[in-house]
Amino acid sequence: MNLDNRPLIEICDLSIGFSNEEKQVLPILRNIDLTVRAGETVGLVGESGSGKSTLALAMMGYLGNPLKVLNGSTSFRQQSTFDLSVRELEQIRGGQLALIPQNAGQALTPTQRIGRQISEALKLHSKFTETQRPERVIELLTQVRLPDPATLVDRYPHELSGGQQQRVAVAMALAGEPDALLLDEPTTGLDVTTQAHVLELLRDLAQETGTAMVYVSHDLGAIARVCERVVVMYAGEIVLDGSVRQVLLKPVHPYARSLLASIPKLREASLPAALDGRPPAPGDVGNGCAFAARCAMVEDRCTHERPSLQVTKSGERVRCHLFEKVEQLAAPGPGTAVERSSLKQAPEVLALDNIAISYTSRGLLDQILGRQPNNTPTVDDISLVIRKGETIGLVGESGSGKSTILKAIAGLIPARHGNITYNGNELLKASIDQRDKNQLRRIQLIFQNPDDSLNPRQTVAEILAQPLRLYFGLSNQELHDRSVEILERVRLGGHYLERLPSQLSGGEKQRVAVARAFIAEPELVLCDEVTSALDVSVQAAVLGLLNRLQREFGTTYIFVSHDLAVVRALADRVALLYQGRLCEIGPVADVYSLPSHPYTEVLLGAVLEPHPDSVPVLSADDIVELSPMPIGCPFQRRCPRRLGEICDTQTPPWQQVSSEHLIRCHIQHSDLQKIQTQQVS
Repeated sequence: MNLDNRPLIEICDLSIGFSNEEKQVLPILRNIDLTVRAGETVGLVGESGSGKSTLALAMMGYLGNPLKVLNGSTSFRQQSTFDLSVRELEQIRGGQLALIPQNAGQALTPTQRIGRQISEALKLHSKFTETQRPERVIELLTQVRLPDPATLVDRYPHELSGGQQQRVAVAMALAGEPDALLLDEPTTGLDVTTQAHVLELLRDLAQETGTAMVYVSHDLGAIARVCERVVVMYAGEIVLDGSVRQVLLKPVHPYARSLLASIPKLREASLPAALDGRPPAPGDVGNGCAFAARCAMVEDRCTHERPSLQVTKSGERVRCHLFEKVEQLAAPGPGTAVERSSLKQAPEVLALDNIAISYTSRGLLDQILGRQPNNTPTVDDISLVIRKGETIGLVGESGSGKSTILKAIAGLIPARHGNITYNGNELLKASIDQRDKNQLRRIQLIFQNPDDSLNPRQTVAEILAQPLRLYFGLSNQELHDRSVEILERVRLGGHYLERLPSQLSGGEKQRVAVARAFIAEPELVLCDEVTSALDVSVQAAVLGLLNRLQREFGTTYIFVSHDLAVVRALADRVALLYQGRLCEIGPVADVYSLPSHPYTEVLLGAVLEPHPDSVPVLSADDIVELSPMPIGCPFQRRCPRRLGEICDTQTPPWQQVSSEHLIRCHIQHSDLQKIQTQQVS
């Protein structure tokens, strides 16, 4: 395809900042020079707070209060976005230039049905007529692999899971067939299979239509799959800009090298190496290299002379005095191995016995018309035993019931039947408002979306002080000291105490939510995607924190995650859920290796590695389902190894692979092993 060689998006010497209470100007972005051409796919990576999202929003002309342009410009199709009127910007945004935000809640109207919202986007930004729009809405929802689109169009955002909401946001952005698409962590809340399919959709869109993409993400696996070029940002400036192959395989900046070492590996049962220290606060970068305080190569020159953005022999742009010596650094060693001591003799902390949960209720209209709602439980037949000091990972696609199980344990939703016991005490009959302070303190839940747990009107200091006052009755100085201590442990710092949630990035908000849970000194922590919004270096630090607290205090974790590599690094055992049904349980090393359930095989095949040659194993006809089948195997319609009628009509039995490893499948374990061994060969 012959693409227009002129820059579609052009940023020249752009600096953006704000003034603090002392009237000092603090820069968020510093001297950014960047161009994006038609059809080009560019990834923006870096730690939370590095300025990635601010830069992406600046490309659209968004500049929230109190930010202001200090110098430079940004333009789209040779038009300065900050000089355009509101009306002119409205004509560009959503149509020619579209944004997919990190939090789908920012893009969806809670009081409007999904179908109407997408139809409105089509009305504003496409040529589809009123009669054509309903069919196009279904096509868009199908493209992003949402189950049963004809049903979902009549649902409200709160009736969808976080991952499903995010896919709706992607569909809305695609409605206008934009020339350039800005994606701010668009796949953060998606499970591995949906993420892989959405990334394939974006790749195809760029190749077939010439749509330019700027992809903001901390997921270097996603960047490797969808981007041709990678821009690494640190402390508001570009430190490395090169092809995806150059940056991921032979990074010539020590910061990019450290980011890659922070990524957990699917095939390694070890914690990734966390990058020491944290980025400087706005205004604290000094006169030298912003990365100097954390760099293993630092020299005197680095601390007082800011490096310029130089072009290497291989064509990368790099901001480092010593970039020619980066390859001389010792290769990052293996991560810290997690001690997997036997937990068979440890006391039982939590037991789930035949738990079933359903969101379906018989409404007034059902009663009037004499209709019976679908009584198939959302979650059914869940039996698990968790021991003290153990980490069990709950893995499965979006909508598989992982978060639902955590909420039932926390007392936020009732179960249809079954029992939940904690330290021998029944929890199922005691909702959260009936539990005493000791039970509330001992069981803490960290939500997937930090906005669900952080009061937008409270400062970080007030948020952290609430559990300290409730459970420990500390004085004001003690409150301050404990709050600073926990903020340091989640890689923030005391200067965050007076900030409001709206003044934090998505990753910073998630770290505050983690700090709020751990400040209560819990015994059981229910972690619902606690690292999904974190960049890889902070994720590595939080995983190290979780592991350290577990060793020091015997903390028990139920860890829900879409990131199978993170579960591999932290968990002792893993339980796989499909449509609210368990299909495999066992030690993490056994489940991740051969043999495994066909569903486990599908999930592992979709994992994206941070390597430019990594290609996920996907089935073109793999269809996501909205609800479980009432009879037979829940995975029957998607199983690549389906046997036939027995899978359709009979519930599969549990097979014992080893003393702790169970698979629920009609196919004999020995046959699965033979098939998968042949595939590997």
